[in-house]
Amino acid sequence: MSEGAGRTARPRRADARRNEQTLLDAAAAVFVASGVEAPVRDIAAEAGVGTATIYRHFPTRADLIIAVYRHQVEACAEAGPELLATRPTPYDALGRWIDLFVDFLVTKHGLAAVLHSDEAGFETLHAYFLDRLVPVCTELLRAAAAAGQVRSDIGALELMRGVGNLCIGAENNPDYDARRLVGLLVAGLRTEA
Repeated sequence: MSEGAGRTARPRRADARRNEQTLLDAAAAVFVASGVEAPVRDIAAEAGVGTATIYRHFPTRADLIIAVYRHQVEACAEAGPELLATRPTPYDALGRWIDLFVDFLVTKHGLAAVLHSDEAGFETLHAYFLDRLVPVCTELLRAAAAAGQVRSDIGALELMRGVGNLCIGAENNPDYDARRLVGLLVAGLRTEA
């Protein structure tokens, strides 16, 4: 039996995970500001690394975009319970989570074009998105409804689709304020005081 046989792969070092998270955060910020076709050198500058470091972690632009997509889905999923625990009200937590979701959607717009030739890959990511985020939005809506702050007849997927539809076009028009329109939608969920 060889020396490495029977052993499981070692988990990545904490600093390696942090470095990758820094790259993904930087890429997401650049994608929000400039779109998914932004130069890699801009992402490297934002992350404070060389372009070779980015290519070592993500050999293709598609690899980077998919990693950012997954990273942002996870960030949104993890933010829901944290916001419920730390914001003054469930409605406030829902509103802040929706802001994060809008940021994610703005980044996501270029994904379809990048994955156009890989329909199965796109469907897998979409299923991942739904599996991770619909339950979080459901939890936020239920908490706000239980507190009497929002209507109880709105489903998470329905709200997320509405938010998504309001974000369409934001990337092509600098005067289009998707966050403002989404804020109006979320305000419309409020119950009569």
